Amino acid sequence: MTKAKTSVRVTILGDEYTLRSATSVEETQAIAKQVDLSIREIMSSGLVVETHKAAILACLRMAGELAQAQMEAAELASRMTALSQEIRPWLPPAKRYD
Repeated sequence: MTKAKTSVRVTILGDEYTLRSATSVEETQAIAKQVDLSIREIMSSGLVVETHKAAILACLRMAGELAQAQMEAAELASRMTALSQEIRPWLPPAKRYD
């Protein structure tokens, strides 16, 4: 079943947007705040003046952070699987779930 979407008002760089999101209002607002802060940080560096270019750079930065987090999560899952296989022989036969 698909989760119902809610309308959420957010502000990014002083402009208001109404978003429809399946996440909670609080989570959507927190994400918008993160986007706003990222764009502002890039613009405050003085290297980028145009808002749309700062927004693109912010998206690229966040996409890089997401890719890194996904890679780390996959690595952790792999290590957990290996550890599970390592300790499985120590468990009583009824608890091994082979």
